[in-house]
Amino acid sequence: MTMNFNKIIVQNMVCPRCSESVEGTLNKLKINFDSVNIGEIKLSEKINPNLLIELEQNLNEKGFTILKDEKLIIVEKVKNLIHVKVANMTFSSEKFSVEISKKLSYNYSYVSRVFSANTGLTIEKYLLKCKIDKVKELIRYQKFSIKEIAYLLDYNSLSHLSNHFKRETGITPSQFKKNISL
Repeated sequence: MTMNFNKIIVQNMVCPRCSESVEGTLNKLKINFDSVNIGEIKLSEKINPNLLIELEQNLNEKGFTILKDEKLIIVEKVKNLIHVKVANMTFSSEKFSVEISKKLSYNYSYVSRVFSANTGLTIEKYLLKCKIDKVKELIRYQKFSIKEIAYLLDYNSLSHLSNHFKRETGITPSQFKKNISL
């Protein structure tokens, strides 16, 4: 069990509101921190074990978990990379496997094996599921056309998005759009 007390990895912290909630907990407990980012707290200084236990209990009450197992930390970091990438719609020309290897400082095949063993999904399948959730969200907001959504989420074409969406949900994006407007 590896635990860096200057950096704490937090499971289920996947959005800015989650980060704000964690910051509120840190402030309430008077714990000094440098930053709170999705899935991660950077502390200004090492905190005593009793305060760490209190932090863990407070976070658990809010649905968050402090991760201590190195493999679970890897899984959570990959999930957080995916959530940020999809939420911000920031897709680069660099292969995602290369990006993961660089950001986590692990060989991609190792990360991939750990991720699959702990989630039952490949990294690619998890990414695609997150992208479909984002497609649904963007369709609900009705700010973009389905073609624009395909472009924003780095699909090769509208038909690629439609095929993927239908494979995952059983309906096309257009059918989904019609169903939500009923």
